[in-house]
Amino acid sequence: MKKTVLSTELFGKESVFTETGKNFLAAIIASSEDAIITKDLDGIITSWNEGARRIFGYQAEEIVGQSIRRLIPEELQHEEDAILAKLRAGERIRHFETTRVRKNGERFPISVTISPVKDDSGVIIGASKIARDISDRRRAEENRFRLAAIVDSADDAIISKDLNGIVTSWNKGAQRLFGYLEEEMIGQPILRLIPEELQYEEKEILEKLHAGEKVEHYETTRLSKNGDLRQVSITISPIRNDAGKVIGASKIARDISERKKMEFLLVQAEKLAATGRMAAAIAHEINNPLASVLNLIFLARQSSASRAEIQEYLGTAESELERVSHIARQTLGYYRDNASPCEVHLHDLVQNVLSVYRTRLQAHNIVLETTFNDLRKIKVRPGEMIQVLSNVISNAMDAMPLGGSMSITVAPTKKVDRNGVQITVRDTGSGIPREHLDKVFEPFFTTKGNLGTGIGLWVANQLVQRHHGQISISSSTERGDSGTTVTIYLPFGSFEGTTTKPNGAQRDS
Repeated sequence: MKKTVLSTELFGKESVFTETGKNFLAAIIASSEDAIITKDLDGIITSWNEGARRIFGYQAEEIVGQSIRRLIPEELQHEEDAILAKLRAGERIRHFETTRVRKNGERFPISVTISPVKDDSGVIIGASKIARDISDRRRAEENRFRLAAIVDSADDAIISKDLNGIVTSWNKGAQRLFGYLEEEMIGQPILRLIPEELQYEEKEILEKLHAGEKVEHYETTRLSKNGDLRQVSITISPIRNDAGKVIGASKIARDISERKKMEFLLVQAEKLAATGRMAAAIAHEINNPLASVLNLIFLARQSSASRAEIQEYLGTAESELERVSHIARQTLGYYRDNASPCEVHLHDLVQNVLSVYRTRLQAHNIVLETTFNDLRKIKVRPGEMIQVLSNVISNAMDAMPLGGSMSITVAPTKKVDRNGVQITVRDTGSGIPREHLDKVFEPFFTTKGNLGTGIGLWVANQLVQRHHGQISISSSTERGDSGTTVTIYLPFGSFEGTTTKPNGAQRDS
């Protein structure tokens, strides 16, 4: 029986085949996804499988009998000389990565293993070649290298961890932000970066990751190597394996310390500006009764005044001074304990603000209507709520320089599953154009020209959010139906306990 000796990668060693074995081998070659080609020692192709057709594009009848050099780029022709020399010496070439050319002229990367083919007497008569298209692998490697370069050069900290919270990668941005070198953090728990009082956050984050959820723009505090606290915004995404199972997480952390510092300074600046506006309003409100008192004293000093007239003058003066005293007491109430939350009726705060602006309302011919139905007190920081209300009411008055009407409603409400109080301020002013509505809470955006700072509503929004509430605005500029409605929602129990959630919401104590 005729036998063929073949050193082949398919079987990993020199093998001897009978006719049955050769038929079996032919079936394997025909069904292989890889290109399996044989050639003689002159480089002439002697066999060509279906995998070779798919990879190179040539039909067997087009290429069998042709030189293998037809598949090699001109500048790489020297490779064939080296390959043939090794084959004649009986050497085998394993996993040689190079470039070859398809029928359509396209160049592509390929990995080839070439083994010598011997006849019955052991003489080398040719070669078998297994070629694999590695274009997809190369693209994946290039993408991986490109991604690694992007990650390594990013200013943000980019960290990965497993589902036990153990750090598995650490870029230069993480080193700059937290101070630890890569070798100091890989294999260490991510808890190393989390202040002790916030370590419960990691448990909540891991629970979300196990559920396949993403945590976006979560603002919190983290700990650097030197013990400094860093305010960061983090986005955490689950990492999945090929089967779609979550096996870890990638985290992008951005240092927002400077932004937070700037926000704080802007809030302080707006508080000073609000205090100045309030002081001007109070001075104007006090000036009228004081002028009346001075006039009454002058009249009482006149020798022609009777005792009854003097008593009347003094009584009226006393009433005016009581009015001044009332305004002073209210003003002290705005700021005395504004850092400490306490229980108040919101309608009391509304009335305090209105008492300051009442003269201005009358001067601008603004008709005021109030409806108060908040029987339950709510825990807030009174000074901050006064600032919010003062800003909203002042804006409403500014929108009606020629007069109009304003309505203020305070009533209980329920938002989602949480009870609270809602304040609604409506005016019949000029309204806010639709294209500006999305910008009214942005810092430095104003529709008042030089009359506005552009940070009033931004600060009001910050203060309402600090109380875990919401502020929204709707407006119309249609003639005959113009006006703006501002709605402020404040939940009950905003300051009962301290909770920080991975969605970014923080609860103050």
